[in-house]
Amino acid sequence: MLQHFAMRFITRWAVSSLGLWIASGILGPQRLSVGSTVATLLIAGFFLALVNMAIRPVLVLLSFPAVILSLGLFMLIINGFMILLVHWIYSGLYVKNLGVAVLAGIIIGLVNFLVSKILEDI
Repeated sequence: MLQHFAMRFITRWAVSSLGLWIASGILGPQRLSVGSTVATLLIAGFFLALVNMAIRPVLVLLSFPAVILSLGLFMLIINGFMILLVHWIYSGLYVKNLGVAVLAGIIIGLVNFLVSKILEDI
């Protein structure tokens, strides 16, 4: 059981790091930057995976009425807040504003979806 949890976390960590790297490449360093080293990217990905596993479920539960009323679109704002939270926790990740964080959340979500589909087929 612990081994399964560890593998899920490592997978989330890798996907979060990959998603941040792709999002920073698409959005540009003026809007989203994860530093200039792989270590900075991995640390930011670690914090994003940790925040998504620990804080995001509580935030989704607390904002459930807003998620329902917006037909799920409020989840984009929640994803953006998770990225902003990592920006506030870890100075190696720079996010210009909430709008950029929401766009990064969309990109990271797409990367997560694609990686999940690829791993599902293996």
